[in-house]
Amino acid sequence: MNQIEILRFALRGLLANKLRSALTTLGILIGVAAVIMLVAVGEGSSRSIQQNIQRLGANTLTISPSFSGGGGAQRGPSRGNAGPRTQARQLSLADARALTDKTLAPSVKSVSPVVTVSAAPAAYGPASHPIAQLVGTYPSYFEAVNKPVAKGAYFYNDDVIAARKVMVIGQTVADELFGTADPIGKQVSVSGVPFTVVGVLKAAGSSGAQDADDVAVAPLPAVQQSLSGFGSLNQIVVQATGAETTSTAQAEVTAILNQRHGITNPNNPDYRLLNQAALQETVSEATGTFTVLLAAVAAISLLVGGIGITNIMLVTVTERTREIGIRKALGAPRSAILGQFLMEATLLSLVGGLSGVLVAFVGTRFSIAGIQPVLVPSSVVLALGVSVGIGLFFGGYPANRAAKLRPIEALRHE
Repeated sequence: MNQIEILRFALRGLLANKLRSALTTLGILIGVAAVIMLVAVGEGSSRSIQQNIQRLGANTLTISPSFSGGGGAQRGPSRGNAGPRTQARQLSLADARALTDKTLAPSVKSVSPVVTVSAAPAAYGPASHPIAQLVGTYPSYFEAVNKPVAKGAYFYNDDVIAARKVMVIGQTVADELFGTADPIGKQVSVSGVPFTVVGVLKAAGSSGAQDADDVAVAPLPAVQQSLSGFGSLNQIVVQATGAETTSTAQAEVTAILNQRHGITNPNNPDYRLLNQAALQETVSEATGTFTVLLAAVAAISLLVGGIGITNIMLVTVTERTREIGIRKALGAPRSAILGQFLMEATLLSLVGGLSGVLVAFVGTRFSIAGIQPVLVPSSVVLALGVSVGIGLFFGGYPANRAAKLRPIEALRHE
């Protein structure tokens, strides 16, 4: 008996119980689709996070206040082993100016103090839109966080010195307030204060529920005078002279801030310093582990599908015992019987695997929880290969059992 005849017998056996065969392949389909989809979601999430980090630049340091740390001024007596309680100092404009000292921080290229106003109500004519994030800062901020202008221009240092009420808006703000009209040179009312639009940022795209284009950037003094007040800074963005000097710049910035804030315990400062390059490496490792974990969980369903194949094939062998006996009595060799049932199990898993790949491919065309899945070719090959392997492995025992049946016992079976 050649391979074509074995395939024909296998197909006939599967088609004799269409519903049972379909339900068996469904288990493999779900397993394969789950593995591919979850790996795709993990990869999409990883790329989304890394793109957000890369937008800030590989040589960028972001400093923000941390009220869990301590400064140098003691607030009260120590209790137990907790050490002295200290007053955390907020970030100030003087801190930002200190970081520009080329003697103390030669690896620092630029320093951009930042204040932010959330959900700032903006209006132009009849149109209105709450700007998700209004940033007050210096012109160096645009280069430090990689925000190029698509139309118009940035504001300049003269605008900062004169506290001019000018602003550069994101694409979402431009669309909401101006539609198809050119916003350059027009005045936008922000909380009742008129700001002139001088530029539109290049579209950065959305990340999950956060719209990176729903932003406006204006000179720091103008925002402080009109909207935020002259209080502490929300952030200080530091740009190193190059990607290779980022760690050196981090050490220089840390030394300056520790000295200014009177930090006695370097492991517990009153600020947080985020190194984008280090963060990207950490995120890559974390998301890689997360993706593997997701795939491992999904692979359990493949195992369950394989057990289902074993169960169905054992039932099939029992039902067709007399058929096996007749075929053996007519001279069918053991290899033909073994090959037929192995072929049936493999076909079940192969059809289920291919269907699962198709379902996963369609599924990755849609965003899930704000994340666009990214199909990973290796996961497709691996999942499909495992599904076929499952058919051979889990179908091996029932097929071997069928091949070992003695003709006389099989013919007597009722």
